[in-house]
Amino acid sequence: MKRIDWKLATLVIVLSLFGIIMIYSASSYSALKDYGDAFFYVKKQVLAFFLGIIVMFALIFVNIEKIKRFAVPVYAVSMLLLALVFVPGLGVESYGAKRWLDLGFFTLQPSEYSKFGLVIFLAAFMSSRDITKLKNLALALACGLAMSALIIVEPNMSITVCVGAVLIIMLFVGGMKTGHLAALALPAAAAVPVMIIAEPYRLKRLAAFIDPWKNPLGEGYQLIQSYYALGSGGFFGVGLFNSRQKYLFLPFAESDFILSVIGEELGYAGCLLLFALFAALIYLGYAAAVRADTPFKCYLAAGITSVIAVQTLVNAAVVSGAIPPTGLPLPFISAGGSSLVAFMAACGLLLNVSARGATHKQEKNHSM
Repeated sequence: MKRIDWKLATLVIVLSLFGIIMIYSASSYSALKDYGDAFFYVKKQVLAFFLGIIVMFALIFVNIEKIKRFAVPVYAVSMLLLALVFVPGLGVESYGAKRWLDLGFFTLQPSEYSKFGLVIFLAAFMSSRDITKLKNLALALACGLAMSALIIVEPNMSITVCVGAVLIIMLFVGGMKTGHLAALALPAAAAVPVMIIAEPYRLKRLAAFIDPWKNPLGEGYQLIQSYYALGSGGFFGVGLFNSRQKYLFLPFAESDFILSVIGEELGYAGCLLLFALFAALIYLGYAAAVRADTPFKCYLAAGITSVIAVQTLVNAAVVSGAIPPTGLPLPFISAGGSSLVAFMAACGLLLNVSARGATHKQEKNHSM
């Protein structure tokens, strides 16, 4: 009998429900003004939450080795979906970026799913190939870079950076030689300024990061408003639902910059508690990888956990002004149905590995 890791499952559910509360707080005013419905974003997130719950618990009970056999098709479909955003009539453009697919009754952001598709592919690839061999390493890198190339031309630098970081982490976990890792470090570090220079708007964002007050009503506006939100929150915050920055001062308050509203309303203490929940989730994810009874399950759990860890750290760094501004949702918290369903589905696979790992451990103890 499979034993579900309820600690891990509870953390995913608690974070998702907390996200729904904060989305209402951050978006109620703007949603009422723009759509005539204060619950406009909340309704979408609640629908995504229930869909995510169904998918998450369904994936706990699938035969995970069958997923391994479909790793190549999963990667191929991930790449196809990323390519379809450039097809006229299917791709949806917003703020100069083509990141969504119009499927009639809902929109889908392929990059939210493709990064997990890459994780599945890499986990299967590394479990059957010796990644210390240069040819295997080169092939894995080529697949990761091909996906990164499709994402960066959307353009979506934040997800590209996330995919690149997870790619390197997984290869390291898979046994990549230290010399190969060192050889990758220089071009990886050089790629970031190249991507910034390639697009004028990224140069403006970099300038805003260096000195946001130089253009306080332009590129520096969002970061300054984030500072105001976090600063006014102090240690304990101004109180839940009492944010002032959400009244159209802070752009994307319900999505990429929702952490600013959390900091304003719940303060430094609230942010610490939130990141403690993320830290516990990440710990349990990597613990599941360590307990896994096959290499594929180990790499899969490590990859999914790394996506959560990297994206959480990057979002927090952007909101606090530690790195240049870039649009990246906070996992489970930010508004976005595609993101929530993708992360909950991935956590279903993580729970699958954890449950099987626990079962394997129990069987081993009983046999001793």
